[in-house]
Amino acid sequence: MGERQEAMRLELRRGVLVLAVLTALRSEQYGYSLRKALQAVGIDIEEGTLYPLVRRLESYGLLASRWSAAEGRKRRYYQISSRGEDALTMLNLEWQRLSESIHQITETVK
Repeated sequence: MGERQEAMRLELRRGVLVLAVLTALRSEQYGYSLRKALQAVGIDIEEGTLYPLVRRLESYGLLASRWSAAEGRKRRYYQISSRGEDALTMLNLEWQRLSESIHQITETVK
């Protein structure tokens, strides 16, 4: 894959990652478990991308977090907030609209 194609692929993924993270955090998880849950469905995300994204979503009020010292380790658990659920609903609707539009234009151009 060329450098420009890779840049376009990454740009497309960037927006989709917000949707994936908000959806995955409908159940409470800590960073590593979130990363593994995303990987399990084919979304490989580096820690250097995931953690800043989660912190940014929390700063927007879309996620809530709490600290826990379970199993002798201090971990920060995240879960989607009610504001995050509203945002997720809007993002899902937009994703569906865009997907349908891409499908229509693909069928038209054939």
